[in-house]
Amino acid sequence: MSELYVEVRGSGAPLVLLHGWGLNVRVWDTLGAALEERFRLIAVDLPGHGHSPWRSECAAAREQVRWIARSVEALIGATPYGLLGWSLGSELALAWAAHPPGGLARPAHLVLIAATPRFTAAPDWPHGKPEAQLLRLAAGLRQDYRRTVSEFLELQVRGSAAGQAVLEQMRAALFAHGDAQPEALAAGLELLRTLDLRSELAAIATPALAIAGQYDRVLLPAATRALAAALPHARYAEIRRAAHAPFLSHTPEVADLLAEFLSSP
Repeated sequence: MSELYVEVRGSGAPLVLLHGWGLNVRVWDTLGAALEERFRLIAVDLPGHGHSPWRSECAAAREQVRWIARSVEALIGATPYGLLGWSLGSELALAWAAHPPGGLARPAHLVLIAATPRFTAAPDWPHGKPEAQLLRLAAGLRQDYRRTVSEFLELQVRGSAAGQAVLEQMRAALFAHGDAQPEALAAGLELLRTLDLRSELAAIATPALAIAGQYDRVLLPAATRALAAALPHARYAEIRRAAHAPFLSHTPEVADLLAEFLSSP
């Protein structure tokens, strides 16, 4: 199986970066510039996103995690490493931390931005979004996937103090590096619709930092707060006046949080 597209920058302890649905490694450029003097950043285009290939047989979360791990394990080696996931990437990061793939050790630190163990609502999970929203997105993909992704980007920045600037950064990432393949986008929505990692959380002993944006319209901050409460060793931070991508709208604040957390024992 071919490797996924990976970019490495900076020096220091390794930190693997997993982006969200529809985006690519370019979304990390601003945060990367703030962290590269302290950490070795390993950014991965998720399967079927950006420059990475797609294989339908790897649509399941565990298979995607294995594929990502195979693409970065030589860059990590035996060095203690951190793992950062945003949105869809945070669910993959949780699956990774619960069952480290291949020969990799558990991450030394886990950062989860706009994260949830279950995206859709359920009688015992009031923090999720209605399943019908994902089904509408999936229908939109079949009709015009570029327009659907564009509308989803706009939803991600609503309520943010720097919404227009963040939207321009996201669009620039797609323009500069390439958008995702429709099959990968559809599989990502199905993963969000069906994945439920709540039963795995108690086994994740890794120290974790869960970050939410106060005005996130994609994923309720309550979901990230509940996730942090369910993890054995996690703390929760909420960024005021941020939306779904606080690392873009409030880069210095998020970078300081990360640097402090990732440098702790």
